[in-house]
Amino acid sequence: MSEAAPPTILRPHAEQEYAGELAALAAADDRPRPPGWKLSPWAVVRYLMGGPTGGSSDMVITPKYVGSQRLIEIATATLATDRAVLLLGVPGTAKTWVGEHLAAAISGDSTLLIQGTAGTTEETLRYGWNYARLLAEGPNEAALVPSPIHRGMSRGAIVRVEELTRMPPEVQDALVTVLSEKVLPIPELDTELSAVRGFNLIATANDRDRGVNDISSALRRRFNTVVLPLPATVEDEIAIVSQRVGELGQALALPEVPSAADEIRRVVTIFRELRSGTTVDERTALKVPSGTLSTAEAISVITNGTALAAHFGDGTLTASDVAAGIVGAVVSDPIHDSVAWREYLEGVVRERSDWGEFYEACRALDS
Repeated sequence: MSEAAPPTILRPHAEQEYAGELAALAAADDRPRPPGWKLSPWAVVRYLMGGPTGGSSDMVITPKYVGSQRLIEIATATLATDRAVLLLGVPGTAKTWVGEHLAAAISGDSTLLIQGTAGTTEETLRYGWNYARLLAEGPNEAALVPSPIHRGMSRGAIVRVEELTRMPPEVQDALVTVLSEKVLPIPELDTELSAVRGFNLIATANDRDRGVNDISSALRRRFNTVVLPLPATVEDEIAIVSQRVGELGQALALPEVPSAADEIRRVVTIFRELRSGTTVDERTALKVPSGTLSTAEAISVITNGTALAAHFGDGTLTASDVAAGIVGAVVSDPIHDSVAWREYLEGVVRERSDWGEFYEACRALDS
């Protein structure tokens, strides 16, 4: 009986998926590196923004972020100091994506992650205990269960905290001492953990999520806030969607679907018009749906449509393949959003001569 092949990882970490690029940059990088960093700040930015590695290598780095290079430079420079970075923006502005790739480029490890929720406790940020050993042996190092922050401080690595504002304020403030003094008190052992050089923290937050908790002024002062905006132009957003759809298609082993450019442009145009409350030509005012209609949701709509076209269609992405995904993304609130969508469908989509197939596909979903 032959040995079974190892399972394929559904979503490799950034440092695994782009190991070749990181290695090429490290080999060509002769610029000064902050203590504990795998790459220089210049090489970190080049890894995120794309371009030639320099030196003797002819490898060209693929861009991970499409947007302002200055914002990535500010975030990278901040992490080279003793201040943490807060990536702020509405959902779908690549905050998590940027944070993961910054951690991968700087520390070679993006897995030191805390996902903030309403149920996150202070122990999640600091440390916990193996209660069986704690009861049997009392407080000691062996009974302590380190958090990602504890491990990051010990290794001198970047730690990521996702959705900071979804945590209760009293839990958020557990970070104040860590970020200001660079120590983690462990009173049960009458000791403290001092951070190794290279440790820092990247947090993400948005102010449009329900259940958001304000960040205290004491904690906010410990961060340098970098606001990641939505893509500035329709072409930028199309480029982001096209790139990520292609990457996801390969990762999910979806059959290749050609000629998706027209449908990607249609989805991006719809999302941008409904987000802004006006058509591209600024002649028609629109009701704005309650959802974010982010770039990430546009990527999801196209990826889902690609799966439909590949498995249930003729292999070509059509208007009907993306229609259901768009309706589901727009109509988050069945009352308010349904009205906004119907008005857009009848007042805008119906009037566009080359959108007839899409209009009929959307109408068929309502019937």
